[in-house]
Amino acid sequence: MIKHAEWLIVGNSKDFPNRIGRTIRLDDNEIAVFRTSENKLYAVENSSPHPKGGPLTEAMVSGHYIYDPLCDWKIDLETGIVQEPDHGQIKTFTIREDGDEVKISL
Repeated sequence: MIKHAEWLIVGNSKDFPNRIGRTIRLDDNEIAVFRTSENKLYAVENSSPHPKGGPLTEAMVSGHYIYDPLCDWKIDLETGIVQEPDHGQIKTFTIREDGDEVKISL
């Protein structure tokens, strides 16, 4: 049996400006949503993979990467993988725009 994705509306497209993180809470998940300057949306868990932790919504966005605000680790928004020489990974979520609505699949 194939499980179909459940899409949850998390806001209006205008609520997600370029290069600014926004925190979304869905069920037990705290998600950081970013829109790149190329107008692409990404959704990742809002927790740094660094041992000190911390939220990622204050991260600086450059291309499809964010820079962790506490330790400056470079994280790929597409895969959640921390770039070398550092290491780690964060969870990514599927996100899409449907008309003016932004939706995330858990």
